[in-house]
Amino acid sequence: MTAVQPTAVAPSAELEQLVAEADVGGRKPSGLAAGLLSTVAIGWSLFQLWYASPLPFVVGFGILNDTEARAIHLGIALFLAFAAYPAFASSRRDRIGPVDWALAVAGAFAGAYLFLFYRELAARPGQPTTLDLVTAGAGVLLLLEATRRSLGLPMVMVACTFLAYTFAGPWMPDVIAHKGASLTKALQHQWLTTEGVFGIALGVSTSFVFLFVLFGTLLDKAGAGNWMMQISIALLGHLRGGPAKVAVVSSALNGVVSGSSVSNVVSGGIFTIPLMKRTGLSGVKAGAIEAASSINGQIMPPVMGAAAFLMVEYVGIPYADIVKHAALPAIASYVALLYIVHLEALKIGSKPIPRESFPFRTRLLRNGLGLTGSILVLCLAYWGVLGAQAVFGAAAGWVLAAVGAGLYVAAIAFAAPMPDLAVDDPNTPILKLPRAWDVTRTGLDFLIPIFVLLWCLMAEQMSPGLSAFWATLSIMLILATRRPLLALFRKRPVAEEARGALADLLKGLALGARNMIGIAIATATAGIVVGTVTLTGLGLMMTEFVEFVSAGNVILMLVLIAAVSLVLGMGIPTTANYILVATLMAPVVVELGSQAGLAIPLIAVHLFVFYFGIMADITPPVGLAAFAAAAISREDPIKTGLQGALYSLRTAILPFVFIFNPTILLIGVDGWGHLAVVIFVSMAAILLFSAATMNYFATRSRLWESAVLLVACFALFRPDWFIDRFHPSTVDRPASEFLGKVAAAPADHRLVFAVEGTTIEGEDVRKTLSLPLGEPKATPQERLRDAGLSVSALGDQVTIGPVSFGSYAKRIGLETGQTIAAVIEPAPGRPSPGFVYVPALLLAGLIYLLQLRRRPALA
Repeated sequence: MTAVQPTAVAPSAELEQLVAEADVGGRKPSGLAAGLLSTVAIGWSLFQLWYASPLPFVVGFGILNDTEARAIHLGIALFLAFAAYPAFASSRRDRIGPVDWALAVAGAFAGAYLFLFYRELAARPGQPTTLDLVTAGAGVLLLLEATRRSLGLPMVMVACTFLAYTFAGPWMPDVIAHKGASLTKALQHQWLTTEGVFGIALGVSTSFVFLFVLFGTLLDKAGAGNWMMQISIALLGHLRGGPAKVAVVSSALNGVVSGSSVSNVVSGGIFTIPLMKRTGLSGVKAGAIEAASSINGQIMPPVMGAAAFLMVEYVGIPYADIVKHAALPAIASYVALLYIVHLEALKIGSKPIPRESFPFRTRLLRNGLGLTGSILVLCLAYWGVLGAQAVFGAAAGWVLAAVGAGLYVAAIAFAAPMPDLAVDDPNTPILKLPRAWDVTRTGLDFLIPIFVLLWCLMAEQMSPGLSAFWATLSIMLILATRRPLLALFRKRPVAEEARGALADLLKGLALGARNMIGIAIATATAGIVVGTVTLTGLGLMMTEFVEFVSAGNVILMLVLIAAVSLVLGMGIPTTANYILVATLMAPVVVELGSQAGLAIPLIAVHLFVFYFGIMADITPPVGLAAFAAAAISREDPIKTGLQGALYSLRTAILPFVFIFNPTILLIGVDGWGHLAVVIFVSMAAILLFSAATMNYFATRSRLWESAVLLVACFALFRPDWFIDRFHPSTVDRPASEFLGKVAAAPADHRLVFAVEGTTIEGEDVRKTLSLPLGEPKATPQERLRDAGLSVSALGDQVTIGPVSFGSYAKRIGLETGQTIAAVIEPAPGRPSPGFVYVPALLLAGLIYLLQLRRRPALA
């Protein structure tokens, strides 16, 4: 059979330039300049690997604290930004001018200033010298110029607006007025401390975002992206609307490799979009499907977009928990898009791509063996690692590394007899699909680094940085040895392949660093906004402002925040958008929601902001993913964006769902039975929503039928809304039971309670909050301390004591001196959600049966 590759259609020079300008900089110098640019980029990757690894602590050399590492990170990023990104659209791309070299060196010095003079600065805190202030001022200006080049003018305008607000506080409207700050204080706060540019966002970029980006780049360089595309084609190409379904699944898989919507569109779209057009889809719809599936790559665990890693710091929970909470919404969104694609195929009567035919019994046996074999391999891997740890103890790591190396060599030997995946032109009249197993066996070794990453993150509970280090190290070894090993098993010359593999590794290290330039600059510039918030107290003022605009209505407040995210996302990347909106608005949602009696989990708020930041990549008029897809399909980008936004409504509705129904985030799910119900109901609801928005279920829907489907969808997503009409949802227990409830709560239970206190304006406020409790401890006080909370009980009154800075308790708005008003529990005798689920499903089934009667026969 002929295999298919996404490289069948070479991207045009215009398309390649679009990707380069968006992701790595459009400059491609030659000669010495190219060598220096690559050397610095490779050096950056190696530095990040060294910093994330345990080696500095093993050898006792090169140990850096967070501030020093952030300074080196930003210094290199600024150097590369001026070297890789031309100043203007008319600037030459084949050389780096003397002005750019001067700016690159100056940016490197200013960025690395905290590292170069760390001891001197530590010896005189709060007493900046003239050199300190001049460097800080120049650093801010250089950062803004680097931002303009790599991210565009809108991000610069946002940063400048906040800088202006720092000094214009006394002249602002009363609701956002402050006393202002001097130039010295502002420069010191923004550049010479870790409150501004060198704050949490840049710290996360330094600690582990870089390595995740490098991991994805190296995995793609090794051929994993193409392999995932091929598997998608082999498994789904024969279905009705197969090429469109390939675009969806391959984009989900590519989300493991790439965190960029644009590169995701281009890497898969150059193949899938022409194929979709061949099956009858219009160019606009083909481009929209590719763009809609590509932007969702950033919400697909385990390796989500760079902004997801920031949640580790902003929410204060392990990355493994973020993956767990984000998994079901992401899967539901992709399943819904597959369904949308299927409905589009039904509308146009799309024909499947022919494949090799087998008898039904043979096909059933092959599929059954493939499914059971995959499950068996996963179980063996899981229990094998646990067994090795139990038997070998501290030496298990070396044993598992040896076993992994043996499996890797075996996988290469297994792949060697198969020819390299051949290129097939999607413009030819007939396309034969490859066998799934023939494609799968050519890249089984790509699963090893992904397994390493997942195991370190989810099972070993390692930090994201250390997990990414081990995963990146494994893919580096694969990239360096894969080609020579294949040549060895194929009995071909090894030396040439070894040189090619080393060149691929160096190119991957350089490309990974260049992919990080924009992210590093974005996090640093977003630090200016964060620094302004901490310097002026804007965060508290925003709570009052949003409360005034929304009149205390939570839904209106969420709509406003979604709109802000979309507008900001038109001009700034997802990572910076998330930092800005999460810094300003996430505390507002938690505060106003709690005052309205709604205990919103903090992760739900941050995922809400994250989702709408991603949506901006497809929303007109400036959706980069839609522009990239339109460049391939040769269609109007605005029409492509509008159609893609329609397809993406299923993603836009999910954030509102998990704000009011956090069970979709697997919060409050008790046992496997409950989990199965949550998954089934969530999938059914999102599919009904998709059918309603597409105006097609069993056949084309009438308007009233779509309305009924939306009602059924709402009932499945929000059954509590209906039950609340005739039965209370909660009951209040006395505050005196608070410590007893903490002690009796099972592991990972979320305790809901109400607190009362007085604001700084003297207003009495009652808030409803949800606090996650970890493992049971000897005393309830110890258990609360793990969440950053301490309380004192005197009679029936429970008062909140010191709240740890940066803890989860602090993030949800608990303050010293507040009193526990009540412990809130589910009301006894409350009807099961099943009393709503069953009528909703029956209603949807009735619409389906009505439509079946008038559906034309399918070809």
